[in-house]
Amino acid sequence: MTTYADRPWRALYREGQPVEVEPEFPHLLAMWADAVRRAPDQDAIRYFDATLSVAELDAASDALAAALQERGFTTGDRLAIYSQNDPAFVIAMLATWKAGGVAVSVNPMYKERELAHVLADSGARALVCLDEVHPVAVAALAAGSGVDVVITFSGRDFQTRDDERVLDPVGVPPADGAENLLGLLARYAGQRPGPVAPPGPDSEAFLVYTSGTTGDPKGARLTHANFVVNARNYREWMQLGPDDAILATAPLFHITGLVGHGVLSLLLPAPLVLGHRFHPGVMVDAIREHRPVFTVGAITAFSALAAVPGVGPDDFASLTKIYSGGAPVAPAVADRLETVLGGYVHNAYGLTETSSITHIVPPGRRAPVDPVSGALSIGVPIASVRSRIVDDAGADVAVGELGELLIAGPQVAHGYWNRPDVSAEAFPGGELRTGDVCFMDDEGWFYLVDRKKDMIIASGYKVWPREVEDVLCSHEAVHEAAVVGVPDDYRGETVTAFVSLVEGASLAETELIDFCRDRMAAYKYPRSITVVAALPKTASGKILRRELRA
Repeated sequence: MTTYADRPWRALYREGQPVEVEPEFPHLLAMWADAVRRAPDQDAIRYFDATLSVAELDAASDALAAALQERGFTTGDRLAIYSQNDPAFVIAMLATWKAGGVAVSVNPMYKERELAHVLADSGARALVCLDEVHPVAVAALAAGSGVDVVITFSGRDFQTRDDERVLDPVGVPPADGAENLLGLLARYAGQRPGPVAPPGPDSEAFLVYTSGTTGDPKGARLTHANFVVNARNYREWMQLGPDDAILATAPLFHITGLVGHGVLSLLLPAPLVLGHRFHPGVMVDAIREHRPVFTVGAITAFSALAAVPGVGPDDFASLTKIYSGGAPVAPAVADRLETVLGGYVHNAYGLTETSSITHIVPPGRRAPVDPVSGALSIGVPIASVRSRIVDDAGADVAVGELGELLIAGPQVAHGYWNRPDVSAEAFPGGELRTGDVCFMDDEGWFYLVDRKKDMIIASGYKVWPREVEDVLCSHEAVHEAAVVGVPDDYRGETVTAFVSLVEGASLAETELIDFCRDRMAAYKYPRSITVVAALPKTASGKILRRELRA
């Protein structure tokens, strides 16, 4: 079969208009049903020493969907998945769709405050929760939510190796007030969910929470059509087939892992290699054992893999298609990784609001480097992506000129959940304002130069300064706070804070770092804090972040 990526890559982008593709399936359930019909005995998940076939995954998700329906879960309800890269994530995702619902991905690093916001904002009815973080969930639920079904599972489920590098060697006691996933799968084995109206292409499949182009976390409304189209783009552009195992380097709760690993594996169908959470040594062992062909993840993950003692190109020989997304890649880093990994790390670009990729460096091509800025190209637009670069007035800029990148196409989300005001600003006319400053050269390559706003990307995760500042200012000794991102060779950017204290107060910087660590995800809290007498401000009282960065 001739794929889009087999054709001359310049033909994929002509005068700003890409090749258009039609969705292969009307919704994700039709896509999955086709995979079950074609390859029921294919490995769907490989998790340490466990293997779930396509048919077994289908049966498990049927059982969970039936259990959810019996507990009152119905069409349009939301189910939050608070999980690492475990088989339970995929089972719960499919079960949610089969029961007519919408899945909500939750970062397992979220603390009580962050989880409570997602549960309340999404209106989740059910929660499938990793037992390790169930105490956090209990505290978040106590703050008030509509969740009335809680199902817990263990990272030790399905497998027997109990790798102590990522799995608790003792296990977590059964959670009070929650049902157990394995118990439900056994009780409802062989049952199928009751009939539900099939979702339309524009029906929500997932709410994925992101700070987006404005500060507070919002649920991007990602549809069945968004995922069907972009899973196909991954398959075609990366030239993948059922025999090409996928290494889940990126977390499934993140848009890159969700679409570029999870949904893609359901489409092919191809084995999805999971390892609970990212640990370089565990990932290297999984690569050696399962010989995956494709992965996409943050550049920091690949740097960590390359730093595992004793690894070399032979270990990574099967990974012939490696893509990096989530943060810009420095050319020197790409070159250094190639010597260890034995293969070129291709750039990819996308956002939560675009259901993952919109631009990639095509297979077999090397990204050019802009001689002026030193930026490595993020690639060319993939099929059906309509991207343009505009000035502050919204007018298209000339080739080579800087401006904000705007993206339209069937991959773009339908706005934010229950936020019509913010949606109208971020998606004018259905076109996403990315907030990223880019330019395009005369060959059609796109380059990401800077971010228009103050968003920080640390290890591929978005961090909005205001959220960190709010936590800092909740400390009784802090008067004012300002947070900025500073370059970091490993994380891309790291979070740095400047604070002024209440008069007469004293506070050790390490104490304040610990205060933040206890109240937010690990990638958000500041790695350094400087106490200053006063923050620099404009005449109108606005904090001068540019002076702090300097």
